[in-house]
Amino acid sequence: MALSGSSGGSICALLAWYGLLMDDREKAIMLMDSFWEDASASTPADMLLNNWVVWTSRLSDFVPIPEVSPYYYPPWAQEYLRTILEKHVEFGKIKELTAPSSPDLFVGAVDVLSGEFKTFRNNDISVDTILASAALPELFPAVRIDETLYWDGMFSHNPPLLCTLQGAIKPDEIWVIHINPDTIQKYREPISTGEIRDRRNTLSGNLSLHQEIEFIRMINEWIRLGYLQDNKFKHVKIRFIQMLYELDKESKMDRSPSFIRRMMDYGEEQAEKLLMELA
Repeated sequence: MALSGSSGGSICALLAWYGLLMDDREKAIMLMDSFWEDASASTPADMLLNNWVVWTSRLSDFVPIPEVSPYYYPPWAQEYLRTILEKHVEFGKIKELTAPSSPDLFVGAVDVLSGEFKTFRNNDISVDTILASAALPELFPAVRIDETLYWDGMFSHNPPLLCTLQGAIKPDEIWVIHINPDTIQKYREPISTGEIRDRRNTLSGNLSLHQEIEFIRMINEWIRLGYLQDNKFKHVKIRFIQMLYELDKESKMDRSPSFIRRMMDYGEEQAEKLLMELA
């Protein structure tokens, strides 16, 4: 078994993985609930700030608003994310908890300067590797790890999939939680700057995912045709939990408790649909 994630998905994968390392599935669920509760804008001041960030970003669709580099203001948001990650995960215990039989965790990021993709795995996982995978350049400065600067995993493996096939034991299935819908449900051309930005973000976020999925499907087809030896290669079924709730790019910065809870409820509904199909 393995979990994989990039950007915000790396946080969810980390929390689930950490609970599984302790052989406690209920803890894995509790960790995700409590993390996103802590991440939500719960105080009046934080709610005001959250509304200002979201609506200012949306206002840029109609009024030119200057962009400010994250290097020009204190990294309070990134440090707060570090704080709540360390509250929920004892990163110093990871090496102690991992064993050969433990599930794997793969987290994607990209080297800002070289452009090389990076996948952090198991004992490589630290609060810095998770922050690196979630370092959206519009919001956070790059994260330095061993003299290398990293940005969000959306620009590399989104999420890393092929690495799950490289171990001695190949998975029977890969379940993909697909948060960026391929198709625009409105079926109309993006015209405004906000709509163009949203669509560009969706297409770029899905690019690496589809490349890896198509490679797996190609291997499956070669196995079916007998081009590859069955004792070395294995057919892998790919299933999707589709998050079809249509949202704009700015919603990814929305930390209002009602919005986060609505997204979690919707995700549970979509996951339940897949489980019903398998029953």
